[in-house]
Amino acid sequence: MKRIIAAALIIFVLTCMVTVSASNAGSTGDPLITLSYLRGTYTESLRADVSTALGNAADKAMSRLDEIYRNYIGYNFAPKFTHISLASGDSVRLTTGGSFILLSGTATLTISSGNVINVSTGNEVTSAVQLALNQRYFCAENTTVLITASAAATGQVDGFYLTDGTATPVPQLPFTDVRATDWFYSAVDFVYKNNLFQGTSANAFSPGVSMTRGMFVTVLHRLDGLPSAGAGGGFSDVSDRTLYYYNAVTWANENKIVEGYADGTFRPDASVTREQMATIMHRYAIYKGRDMTASETAYNAFPDRNSVSDYAVSPLQWAVSWGVITGSDGRLLPQSTATRAQVAQIIFNYCEKIGR
Repeated sequence: MKRIIAAALIIFVLTCMVTVSASNAGSTGDPLITLSYLRGTYTESLRADVSTALGNAADKAMSRLDEIYRNYIGYNFAPKFTHISLASGDSVRLTTGGSFILLSGTATLTISSGNVINVSTGNEVTSAVQLALNQRYFCAENTTVLITASAAATGQVDGFYLTDGTATPVPQLPFTDVRATDWFYSAVDFVYKNNLFQGTSANAFSPGVSMTRGMFVTVLHRLDGLPSAGAGGGFSDVSDRTLYYYNAVTWANENKIVEGYADGTFRPDASVTREQMATIMHRYAIYKGRDMTASETAYNAFPDRNSVSDYAVSPLQWAVSWGVITGSDGRLLPQSTATRAQVAQIIFNYCEKIGR
C-alpha cells in the first residue's frame, strides 16, 4: 500500500511540474503538443530543471515510476526515443502518451480504443492506416493501438509501449563520448543507427570535432541512399576514386547540390561553415522536390543576419523557417564552422521536419 501511495505522490508532483511548465494549452502561443515535445527534448528539459532544484530526486522518481508502471501495468517506458527493429509480422503496442515514428519499411496502425494524432500533419488518423515514413503518431487519452510491420521495418518509440516478444530494441550507442544527458544525444543516436554517420573510432563519436565539406556531402549521399555517380571530373582536387568522399562529391556536383570555388576546387578537407551547410541543405531539398517556401520573420530575429554572405541568405531563411537550423545562443554564426554534433542535429531536424 505504501508503494502505491508513494507512486501516486510521485505522479502528482510530476504532474504539477508539467502544469507549471505550460499555460493556455492549445492556444496559438502554446499548442497542445509543444515544439519541445515534438523535438523530443521536453522530458529531458523538464527533468534537467527539476534536477537542478532537487538534485537526483527527479531521476530517482522517474526511475521508480518506470519500475512501478512496468510491474503493475505491464508496459515499458521510454523517456526518450528508443529505436525498434521489426521483422515482418512483428508488432508494438502503444498506450496513452506513447508515440511512434516509422523510419523504414512498412507498417499498419490499428486503433483498439481512443484516438491517434499524426502530429507531423496535425490530423487525427483512422484505424488500419498505413504509416507514413518519418511522421510521428501520438496516442491521446485512453488510447491503445497496435502497430504491425507488413515488411521488415525500423522505427522510434517513446512513452509507454509493449513489444510482442519478437520486436527488438536496437543496441545502445557504442560511444563513450556521447552521454544520454547530452543535448545532441537523440541526434547522434538517429544518424548513427540510420548509417548516416560513423564514429571516428570504435567507441568515439568526437562530437566537438569540426565537420569537413567532404564529410558533410558524404552524409547527404548516404541520406539519399548512396545513388550512383557518373565519371566525375567536376573538381580539380576530387580526382582520386579511392577517397571516401569521391562518389558523394561527384554525385552532389552532378545534381547541383554543390558548386565549389571559383578556382575549380571543392576543398573537401576544409571545415564546412554554417552558411555553407545551410546552402548545401537548401540545394539538397530542391533536388528532393521539397517545399521551399520560407518566411523572413524568424530569420530577421537573429542579430547577426547582416553577416550572412549574399549567396546564403535565401538558404538560411528557408532553414530557419523550417527549424532545420535553430541558431546557437540566439545567433546564426554563419561564418563559424560546424561540429559533428551540430551537423548531426541539423540532419536530424531535416529528417524530422521535412523528411528523408
